[in-house]
Amino acid sequence: MTKVLIATEKPFSKETVSNISSCIEKAGFTSVLLESYTSKAQLIQAVSDVSAIIVRSDVIDKEVIEAAQNLKIIVRAGAGYDNIDIAAASNKGIVVMNTPGQNANAVAELVFGLMIYHIRTAFSGKTGSELKGKNIGIHAFGSIGKIVAKIAQGFGMNVYAFDPYVSHDIIEAEGVVSLGTAQELYTNCQFISLHIPATEKTKESINYSLLSKMPKNAVLINTARKEVVHENDLQRVLEERSDFSYLSDIAPGNQNILKEKYADRVLFTAKKSGAQTAEANSNAGIAAAKQIIAFITKGVTTYQINK
Repeated sequence: MTKVLIATEKPFSKETVSNISSCIEKAGFTSVLLESYTSKAQLIQAVSDVSAIIVRSDVIDKEVIEAAQNLKIIVRAGAGYDNIDIAAASNKGIVVMNTPGQNANAVAELVFGLMIYHIRTAFSGKTGSELKGKNIGIHAFGSIGKIVAKIAQGFGMNVYAFDPYVSHDIIEAEGVVSLGTAQELYTNCQFISLHIPATEKTKESINYSLLSKMPKNAVLINTARKEVVHENDLQRVLEERSDFSYLSDIAPGNQNILKEKYADRVLFTAKKSGAQTAEANSNAGIAAAKQIIAFITKGVTTYQINK
C-alpha cells in the first residue's frame, strides 16, 4: 500500500490537513500524519516505510533520506526547497518537487504589509510617507514578482524589474519596465523587493556594491531567503547611511546587532510567515498531494527540481 507522510513541524490548519488527507485517500493511498514533532528521531522513524513525503520547512537531509527505504518522491509545499538535500535524494533516485505559485499571493501581500508598516512609522503617530509615485524594483519576476507588480501598480508606484531568466517582452507585457542589470535596478529604485532563490550563484549576491547604489530613503524588502543578502555588507550600509532600511521575513544571523544599533530602520518577522495564511497553506498542501498522486499513478514529473 502506498503511504504518504505529511511531516510538518509547523502544522497545516486542521481543515487543510483534512483536505490533503481526503485527496490522498480518494486516490487509494494511505495518509500518515506527523505534526509538531520535537526531534529528528521522530521524523526518521516516520519516514521508514512511506512512499512519499509532503513537507513545509522541515529539514529532509541525507540521514532522513537514507532512513526512507521505500521513498519515491518528496514534495515541498511551497516554492523554496533549500531545506531538502537534493543531491542525497537524486543519489537514491528520489524525485523532488515544489509547488511554485501556490504561496505567491500571500508572500506578495506581506511585502506591502512590511512596507506600509515601516513607512508609516509603525503607526506611532509620527509623520510617515506614501508609496504613490515611488519607484519599486522587483528582483526576480516569477509568480510572486508578478503579483507584487500588480499590487504596486494599484498603489500608483513606478514598477521596474530585473530577471535574467525572463524575457523583456514578458516583463513589459505586465506594464513593468524591464532593466538589463541588477545594478540598474538598485540604482533606480527606492524600494527593492527580493524574490531570488538561494543558490550557489545567488548566496550573498545582494552586497555592498548593489545596496550602496540605492537612492535616498532606500528600503530593501526580503521575503526570499536570508542567505541571498551579504549580512556584513548590509550592516556596513546601515552604518554608513542613516536613510537605509531593511525589512525581512527571515531574520539575519546578525539580527541582534542590527536591532540594537538600527532599531527604527530594521524589521524582522518573528518567524518566516510569507506563506502563513490559511489560503496559501491549503493551496500548497493540496497541490503537493495532487502532484504525488499524478507522479505515482501516471509518472507525471511537472515541477520536478532534480531532473
